[in-house]
Amino acid sequence: MKRGGETTAEPSGTPGFSTTNTAEQSKKMRVIYVVYIIVSLDVTWMFLQFSVTPYLAKKLGFDTLWFGYLQTTVGLIQLIGGPMFGRFGDLFGARAALSLACAATTVSFLLLAVANHPVLLFVHKLPTVFMHVLPACQMVVTDLSEPEKRAEALSKLGLCFGIGMIAGSTLGGNISTRYGETFAACVGAAGSAFSLLLVLNFIPKSTKSEAPRSATKSENQNKKVFSLGEITRLMKFPGVTRIFLIKIIAGLPSGIFQVMFSIIAMDFFKLEAQQNGYLMAYFGIVQMVVQGGVIGRLTSRFPEKSLLLLSIGVTAGVGLAQAYMQTVFQLCLTVTPWIFSLSVFNVITDSMLTKSVPSSDTGTMLGLCSSVQSLVRTIGPTIGGFLYMNYGLASIGLIEFFVNIVVFVYLLYRQLGKTERQKE
Repeated sequence: MKRGGETTAEPSGTPGFSTTNTAEQSKKMRVIYVVYIIVSLDVTWMFLQFSVTPYLAKKLGFDTLWFGYLQTTVGLIQLIGGPMFGRFGDLFGARAALSLACAATTVSFLLLAVANHPVLLFVHKLPTVFMHVLPACQMVVTDLSEPEKRAEALSKLGLCFGIGMIAGSTLGGNISTRYGETFAACVGAAGSAFSLLLVLNFIPKSTKSEAPRSATKSENQNKKVFSLGEITRLMKFPGVTRIFLIKIIAGLPSGIFQVMFSIIAMDFFKLEAQQNGYLMAYFGIVQMVVQGGVIGRLTSRFPEKSLLLLSIGVTAGVGLAQAYMQTVFQLCLTVTPWIFSLSVFNVITDSMLTKSVPSSDTGTMLGLCSSVQSLVRTIGPTIGGFLYMNYGLASIGLIEFFVNIVVFVYLLYRQLGKTERQKE
């Protein structure tokens, strides 16, 4: 209602307030649904690129060593760009961040389409410094979802990832086989441009809540996009450093197996390209089921600390199983609990970290979380290759087991200690 030319909020019990609140919530959900579409499309184009780049690299004379250098370059670029991009999102808003990410993806595909020299294949990876569509979408979902429902909302992004993984792998293989790598890259560029149009038309300029944004607006304007001081400040919030270290330490062994999987499938299990594609589709289906139908129910019934403990315990068991598996059937048996534990671990740690910092800093925190994955992609091939070549597949599984069991015991001891203190 208006008084003297000013608008005042109606009491929470009035019908007007209820209608406004419902309309606002409906608007937020509409934006979240559009974000889910954008993630599905982006992952589709990403896996389309995965099916094109290795074959194009082979045509341009790359051997396994140089292809590893190419992958390491991507990891390093995204490791640098992750925190910087997250801070950019906090300062300039969701629309600007997602627009930059989708535009960078489009440029990368266009450069891939014209890559006819080994140097150009490295050049087409340079835009990956800004290609952080998934962290930007995580920021939007984090800002627009209620804290108690945040883990469930973030888990649905994993469902979209599974959809894109299946669609992209299938689409990329068929298009590149029938029409060539250049045409497939052009399809990816067109698809990324369409995602950019969705961002410009449906994503609001900022998704931060009004109060934190107005309180920090003048402060944010004086801050740089990349600042080590900002990272240090976030790490000083209660619990952030501990959870972040757990995310790195417990996640690294699983990440090594993940980045080494293509080599393991080809060299250890002797899978052909087509069989590997079927296996990846199976992974995508399992991820869709876990992220879409399991994690949401778990987070609504159990505390996040218990789910974190569960995910690390399951990962330890899976690592032990991976150390002794010998057949593809045994691999498929370990995949379901492995994807379950990875999905729960990533969703819960991201949710806990974003809840530990102010809403104005969620983008920076999610950028730091994405840099953990980039770190794994950077050092994972080197560590994993050394272990696999010198000590075999069992060494990767055993390290995954021992590291996670140590973290599990630490968290269990800490949780039991808190329970005892509360009783006293």
